[in-house]
Amino acid sequence: MKRFKAAIALPVVAALLASCAPPPLAPEEEVVHEEAAKEKTLQIPELQLQNNYYRNLLPFKEGEGRGLIVNNVYTKYDMQEVETGLLRLSTNYFSPDDHFFQEGQYIERDVLEAWLSRVSRDEKGLNPESSNTGQDEKNPLYLAHITEQNYLKRSGDNKVSLAGISIGLSLNSIYYNPEGKEIDIPDATVQEEGKKLAERIVKRMRNDLNIKEVPIVVALFKQEPRNSIVPGTYFAVGKADVGKEAVSEWTPINEEYVLFPGDGDKEYHRDMNQTFKKFKQDIDEYFPSFVSVIGRGFYKDGELQSLRVEIPIQFFGTSEVIGFAQHLTALVDKYFTTMQVEVSVTSVNGPEVLIVRKPGDEEPYVHIYNY
Repeated sequence: MKRFKAAIALPVVAALLASCAPPPLAPEEEVVHEEAAKEKTLQIPELQLQNNYYRNLLPFKEGEGRGLIVNNVYTKYDMQEVETGLLRLSTNYFSPDDHFFQEGQYIERDVLEAWLSRVSRDEKGLNPESSNTGQDEKNPLYLAHITEQNYLKRSGDNKVSLAGISIGLSLNSIYYNPEGKEIDIPDATVQEEGKKLAERIVKRMRNDLNIKEVPIVVALFKQEPRNSIVPGTYFAVGKADVGKEAVSEWTPINEEYVLFPGDGDKEYHRDMNQTFKKFKQDIDEYFPSFVSVIGRGFYKDGELQSLRVEIPIQFFGTSEVIGFAQHLTALVDKYFTTMQVEVSVTSVNGPEVLIVRKPGDEEPYVHIYNY
């Protein structure tokens, strides 16, 4: 029988930040951030939760564009993946071992809003002007949002300075015109326009914002339609080296999110889909009146990296929740042994059970809330 551990497990796809870490065991180190003519005293948290998590400089400073993503990106799933996906990609350029994270501070809010506008509305706008018909079928909005992340590094005794910037460009795959009509944007057009936008933005950052002495990483994100319940993904990334006004080379990214159960259009989707259907059938046999059992798989280069499962339930008594958690844990052991998996059980009262298993673990971590 599986042993239930009285510790809250970390979600598999949690954001790659340690800003919500518990208080460090040792005093936090104070450093000075050299920023133009200003110097600010900041603190470096002593604790780093995992090797691929960046440490935030404290006190936390909100980014210039904070909150704009809610209006610019279609779904909550895309909002999360735009940020966490860019963090994940940034680890290939700015190592979490010696870099610290800060939300974007260099593209000011009014500048960001101007860049996201149509050029017919603002001369700095990066989106095409409106068509004469007002339908905008030939001139859709390509650029939905710009996410900026800053990475700092020690530059001397007790000093840190900007070492690099990552930029995520959220691109529309479907444009909804003012009348609500859906205008599909072909993948080839998304890629072409995204790379053009990247060149213009890097050039502006070098010249208009005077950011010349650090590399700028740019990643292109294709967002999903408004009704999607899986996030979009980044499909290309490149770097403009110090002082360069253009990305030197684009690297394709082969990542995707897949909904289970579903049809799946690739062989490796179908195999996992059959496994998930068996998992769901075993759940239905235990308690047949579930609203749904939904899985979201994250694939990289054709390999399933992680799986998140959401199970909404009706109100259960405490003993029934415990029994159901035990049953679920046995099913996780049975069906998902080679990947990271997170199972979240919720009710109208909020979260009920969290089960997390990582490859190599002898048994899953299980947390029963309010017990």
